[in-house]
Amino acid sequence: MLLTFFDVSGRKFLSHSITGSLELTELLMVVVIFAALPLVSLKGEHVVFDSLDAFLPAWVRKIQQALIHIVAAALLIGLAYLMWKTGGEFAITGETTAQLKITKAPFIQGMGLLCGLTGLVHLVKAFLPIDENASEGGTV
Repeated sequence: MLLTFFDVSGRKFLSHSITGSLELTELLMVVVIFAALPLVSLKGEHVVFDSLDAFLPAWVRKIQQALIHIVAAALLIGLAYLMWKTGGEFAITGETTAQLKITKAPFIQGMGLLCGLTGLVHLVKAFLPIDENASEGGTV
């Protein structure tokens, strides 16, 4: 936030922005978002549409939750594989950011690792008993 504040302030008042601020902001956002993903999944803090849950029997909700976690796990593990592979390709070609020449491969492979970890969290949650008193998802 400070980087963006100083970059915008510099552009507004000094007619000069911080070199590479957009790149740094993008990379820092990647780190924050993907680092939080496994924790959000572990705590069940995703946004959830649960309007019909009151009408579904408990056994249907258990099956539904298990299927959702299995599908989420499969998608995240598949995404992790693709990101890891892309990061490897970027490492071989030496892909960097445009202005600051920061190597992209570690960030992409880190994203892959964190997606894989999140997929494992969902896989484990698919086979855990559901706590009826816990609320899955955030509240509005």
